[in-house]
Amino acid sequence: MITKQDVLKAQTEWRNAIVKVGQMKDNLHECEVETDFILSELYAFDDGIVLFKPTKASVIQFRATKESAKSYFIGGNAKFPEDVGFALHPWTNVRFENHNMILADNRALVMGNYFFLDIHGKETKVEFTFGYKSNNDGRLKIDVHHSSLPYVHQN
Repeated sequence: MITKQDVLKAQTEWRNAIVKVGQMKDNLHECEVETDFILSELYAFDDGIVLFKPTKASVIQFRATKESAKSYFIGGNAKFPEDVGFALHPWTNVRFENHNMILADNRALVMGNYFFLDIHGKETKVEFTFGYKSNNDGRLKIDVHHSSLPYVHQN
């Protein structure tokens, strides 16, 4: 059974990896290595289908491959011209506020807000839904990643 602690650990690993990429933004090779780690170790791209809809993607909004997800995180791929490298911002912290979790034997679904803190102290609120599946060694990997900016009502 996946526990709340398992999910919190997976969120901490994701947060730390995103912050690390931004810290290395001046060394593209290191960013690529860390992003490859993220996509292989924290996401389930090697284990099957991943449903990935990142926040700031509108032209090619669904990312079903490692290549497309990597482009979203660090940019530089001509196939995805809208990508500027979300993880290169750089972020100094990512704070999760989980609204709720559905926990099962080999699957967890989590919905809430996460807050990205930049180097100027500005925090950006983003809504998320993450799905996790437990692989053979019990490690959680993301197989559903949907995030979006909150709706802004206009009169």
